Amino acid sequence: MTRRSRSRLEPADWYSIRPVRSMKPATYRCPLCGHQLHAMSDHVLISPEGDTSRRRHAHLECVAAANLPGPPARPSLLSRLLGRG
Repeated sequence: MTRRSRSRLEPADWYSIRPVRSMKPATYRCPLCGHQLHAMSDHVLISPEGDTSRRRHAHLECVAAANLPGPPARPSLLSRLLGRG
C-alpha cells in the first residue's frame, strides 16, 4: 500500500483515534492512502479535534505511518483538585 499525502484528511491540531470493526457490508476510502477499506476489516476512526461529525475511516497502518497528533494531555484529577492543573 503506497501512502499518499494527507490532502484528503481535514487539517486539525489533534485527532481522536479509536479502533473499529463493523459487520456492515460497506466500503470506505482511506483519507491517508486513497485505497479502499472494507468495513469488516480491522481499521480506525479518525476524528479531527474529537469532532465525530467529521470522522473518517482509515487503515491502521496508514494512521501509524502518518504519526497524527493525539489529544492534548489533560491534568490528572488529583492535580485539578489541588489547583495545580
